Amino acid sequence: MPEALQRVFGYVFLGFVLSIALTPLGRAVAFRLGCVAKPSDDRWHKKPTALLGGVAIGLSVLIGWISSGAPSETLLLLVCGFGLLCVGLIDDVVSLKPSTKLVFQIVASSIFVFSGYQLRWVESQTLDSLLTILWIVGVTNAFNLLDNMDGLCAGIASIAVTALLMGAGPAVEPMPTTVYASLLLGSMLGFLVFNFSPASIFMGDSGSLFVGLTVSVLTLSSNSLGSTEPNVMSVVAAPLLVLLIPLFDTALVTISRVWSGRSPSRGGRDHTSHRLVAIGLSERRAVLVLWGLAILGGSAGLLMGHVGVSWTTPLTVIFLLAMAIFAAYLMNIRVYEDADDQAVRAGKITRVVADFMHKRRVAEILLDFCLIAASYYLSYRLRFEGAEFSANFTKFLGSLPLVVALQVSFLFAFRVYRGVWRYFSLMDAVAVAKGVLAGTAAMICVFVFIERFAGYSRAVFVIHSALLMLMITGSRASFRLISEFVRRRRIGSGLVVYGTGGRSYWALHEMLEHPESQFRMFGFIEDDATKHRMRVHGYPVLGGYDVLAALINAGKVDCVVVNSHFVRSDRARDTEQLCRQRGVQVFRFYVELQQVVPADAVSQLERPTGTFV
Repeated sequence: MPEALQRVFGYVFLGFVLSIALTPLGRAVAFRLGCVAKPSDDRWHKKPTALLGGVAIGLSVLIGWISSGAPSETLLLLVCGFGLLCVGLIDDVVSLKPSTKLVFQIVASSIFVFSGYQLRWVESQTLDSLLTILWIVGVTNAFNLLDNMDGLCAGIASIAVTALLMGAGPAVEPMPTTVYASLLLGSMLGFLVFNFSPASIFMGDSGSLFVGLTVSVLTLSSNSLGSTEPNVMSVVAAPLLVLLIPLFDTALVTISRVWSGRSPSRGGRDHTSHRLVAIGLSERRAVLVLWGLAILGGSAGLLMGHVGVSWTTPLTVIFLLAMAIFAAYLMNIRVYEDADDQAVRAGKITRVVADFMHKRRVAEILLDFCLIAASYYLSYRLRFEGAEFSANFTKFLGSLPLVVALQVSFLFAFRVYRGVWRYFSLMDAVAVAKGVLAGTAAMICVFVFIERFAGYSRAVFVIHSALLMLMITGSRASFRLISEFVRRRRIGSGLVVYGTGGRSYWALHEMLEHPESQFRMFGFIEDDATKHRMRVHGYPVLGGYDVLAALINAGKVDCVVVNSHFVRSDRARDTEQLCRQRGVQVFRFYVELQQVVPADAVSQLERPTGTFV
């Protein structure tokens, strides 16, 4: 292992050890001084929790910084960081106004810009200076908002700092900012030992402001994440991807609060993590899901800096579109009791904006526009390499507008934009396949007619159609896939469905799709032994009645749904009796069609004739 890398690990370990020692001390002091977060309606915790975790993180970094020789290059970062830490500490004790904290954040950001820190996103130095101030303030507030669940803020910040350290690349001697980042990473990892669910200490505003400011400035120091040939995409997209989750959560919360007529600065249980818990995930699983997404974003940022934009740009676009779909899914989750168009009724949002937001078809078409362009570009990338791609890039660029126009037109013609994502079915996938294949065929015909297909590759269109079908089908099925993922990880009452007949899907739908359902599906029970160890609707057939009785007696089942059409009456009675004895909920499921108008009456009616258009 290179000596420089060993030293980086040494600084991480130093910060970790200091934090492990100082965090319990901070917790004890917080309880003695009464500096605790008390439970409230807009907070997640249920018992008083110490608030001096941020002080422990800051002191760990300070002591480690002094031990490393107190490099003057990072003195400004330390001073400004501790300045906001003090502001946050005051806020933890006496609760400052959001505007007061914002003033101090702008002052700190302006000091960094005055000292030469820049985003370098645009050529205009004036505009870039203003963007840099907005970036530092925005990221700082994003981490402040993200500190809403045990282990979330510290975990996401640790992932972001790790990505920045990896992006810095190998060096003979660690840079001062690398040393500082290593100390911060170790301090947060040590704090996470006490902050992960169930947390015994919070970082508070003192910690979230200190960490947010530090991470935002570190992204300026590590601009383009170590790219050997910085370009617009790597310089702009890389830091955005590394800090994807804090920015994603801030945007989601701000939009949802404004949309529901609430103040964006008002606290509440409407963050990304809270929405994941609302759909059935445990607190730990919700945090781990967001950690996983942060790792994906950080990895994409690293690839953008080191691999280049040729391959990573379309993949990054697809990833960001997936995150947009995820945001749309989360926005549909009810977190406000009075959220039903309150803002529109109150006149807080113009009717034009409201009407546009309700036109989901517009969003679908814009999504498909991006998917078509991405799949067509990737098809050229997969077909041609190196100089060949450069030679064929002109053909790609010239044909792209026509490809988009034809593909969208045929998707529209085959009624792809008539479906509902939540109920995406096999026939919807068939419609997508027809639209894509018809559009591809039309593209080939047009290019043959216009240019005799000169310079075009048949393989490109085959790859394009396959990729596009996968992308569009995946985007439409995403809501069902997310719902299924959540269902399988839901924390709630164990559910078993007795009977695997054709109506079993509707029994599942009734029990699992209800907005307030907290059932977690175990599987099916089936008397027919030939179906044992099979899967029905994605769930296993556990066995026969004996298995069901064993599960109930062992206390592993909280609810049984008897599919009455496919279960013998004596088995149904035995199941109900056993459930009563063990205190287990039991439901009977029926599906019955009732004919309202008799057949003989229908035959006597005069039926209209004519041609259907």
